[in-house]
Amino acid sequence: MKNTLLTSAAAGAILAAGVAGTAMADGHATDLTLCWAAWDPANALVELSKDFEAQSGHTMNFEFVPWTSFADRMLNELNSGGQLCDLMIGDSQWIGGGAENGHYVKLNDFFDANGIDMGDFIPATVTGYAEWPKNTPNYYALPAFGDVVGWTYRKDWFERPELQAEFMDTYGYALGVPETLDQLTDIAQFFQGRDIDGTTVYGAAIYTERGSEGITMGVTNWLYNYGFQYENPEQPYDIAGFVNSAEAAAGLEAYKELYDTGTPPGSSNWYMGENIDAYRSGQVAMQMNFAFIWPGVEADENVGGGKSGYFPNPAGPAGQFAQLGGQGISVVAYSEKQDAALEYIQWFAQPEIQARWWELGGYSALSAVVEDPSFASSQPYAQTFLDSMAIVKDFWAEPAYADLLIPMQERIHNYVVAGEGTAQEALDGLVRDWTEVFEDEGKL
Repeated sequence: MKNTLLTSAAAGAILAAGVAGTAMADGHATDLTLCWAAWDPANALVELSKDFEAQSGHTMNFEFVPWTSFADRMLNELNSGGQLCDLMIGDSQWIGGGAENGHYVKLNDFFDANGIDMGDFIPATVTGYAEWPKNTPNYYALPAFGDVVGWTYRKDWFERPELQAEFMDTYGYALGVPETLDQLTDIAQFFQGRDIDGTTVYGAAIYTERGSEGITMGVTNWLYNYGFQYENPEQPYDIAGFVNSAEAAAGLEAYKELYDTGTPPGSSNWYMGENIDAYRSGQVAMQMNFAFIWPGVEADENVGGGKSGYFPNPAGPAGQFAQLGGQGISVVAYSEKQDAALEYIQWFAQPEIQARWWELGGYSALSAVVEDPSFASSQPYAQTFLDSMAIVKDFWAEPAYADLLIPMQERIHNYVVAGEGTAQEALDGLVRDWTEVFEDEGKL
């Protein structure tokens, strides 16, 4: 991307020079450890952080853990008061626990002293990654990586004249980017079991994984758009009739229909990695996945170079929303190197660094980067990222979020994949589970 942020960058460079000068003059060069998940953006952050090392004199170490064990490993680290991590890029759902349990340093005074304004970041990322309680100006992280569930599709397959003609004859509308979830299911069913260049392909790779958070991160893209709400907007933690509304049950039924009729055989426990593999190997026409995968899709010799396209999660009967992903970066309260860790946050917040972050494959949450006139055309997926971040919702960020996630994973998987009971029964059971959690937490 062309960097047109020269004025802001110059100001940031002055800040950085101050950071570097202080560290080097005082002789306090420090080894810092940053903890995050093991995925492509982490590799980009290692490259980006070389600039911080050069400017500050500090040395950056990284502890990257696969997503399947990331929460268990890092939440155990925080809950035990461990000192492995000086900086933590924790999941958006961790912010409540990080704040209330004293795991993260509150950053308000630091932000004020260093001219870091949360109004300069995409509002959804501030609410999702930094604030606790939500919608209050209490900050425990800096938005670090904007992410959202979206869709990748085989544009080259969709554009084949014979498939376009057959699809029009069958469904009565053009084969293209789906505008609704019903159209997405039509398309998945159209490609299911079809022969493409001598290979049997399938409709869509969706999230079905049970062990961590996968099926929850998938099904919410249907539930939100059918009318599911986490709670009564007028009364916090009042969930009956909102979580298990008839509309929410219809959304759950629609997700199961897609799973039953438009996904590959054996895809009963798939999450990010399995979906990527299925798409890149030419098994599916579409894949649900977080936006972080799109740079890798573009670079892939099998599906990149114009063969793929991108679109936001389509609308449902109650609106158009998408599941928020992404993370904020926090200073761990148990670190003995908090001053140096704060220097890293100050450096990372600079517009110049945020622009470079996007260039390397990170997803900046700084408004000056994403609102730059060149942003939307800087990558084939950039506009889809913008459109998707404008429609995000997130799972509970309560301190007890893990206790809320476990029953949702179980009940949704049992219904969608195992075919147990009805959608209404699954959501009614979830209301009972969540009510018990909130009672134990003293919220009810």
